[in-house]
Amino acid sequence: MGVEEKSYRVNDDGEPNNSAGNPIYGQILSKDITNVLVVVVRYFGGTKLGVGGLMNAYKTTSKLVLDETVIVDKTLDVLFRLTFEYQDMNKVMRIIKENKLEILEQKMNLNCLYLIAVRKKNAMKIEQYFNDLRCLKIQEIKQ
Repeated sequence: MGVEEKSYRVNDDGEPNNSAGNPIYGQILSKDITNVLVVVVRYFGGTKLGVGGLMNAYKTTSKLVLDETVIVDKTLDVLFRLTFEYQDMNKVMRIIKENKLEILEQKMNLNCLYLIAVRKKNAMKIEQYFNDLRCLKIQEIKQ
C-alpha cells in the first residue's frame, strides 16, 4: 500500500489460490502499516498441510515476523524556505511554535533564512499562514 494511492500485490506463487498471498496481506492490514514487503518462503517438508493448513502457516508466520519487526513511523513532509527580516522573527516564530513545525536549518545574517519541514497534509494551511504575514518570502523546496 502507499500513502498517495493504495497499491498492493499478493502472490500465491504456485500454492493453491488465496492460500498464501491473502493471509500475509491480511496480517499487513491488521498492523495498519504501509510501504512494506513481506516474503514467506516455504519448502516441502514431507507433510501435506492442505489449503487450510497452508493458509494458517502463512498467516502465522507473517504475524510472528511482523510482531518482532521494528516499525518505523515516517511522515511525508514538504520543505519550505522562509526568508524574512530579523524584525519579523516573533511573527514567524509564533506560527512555527503554534503549529509545532520543525526547523531544519536556520541562518541569521542581514536577513533570516529558515528551512522548515511541514507534514504534507498541513502544507497548504501553513503556507497560507506565512503568506498572510506578507513580511516574508516563502518558497517550497522540491526534494
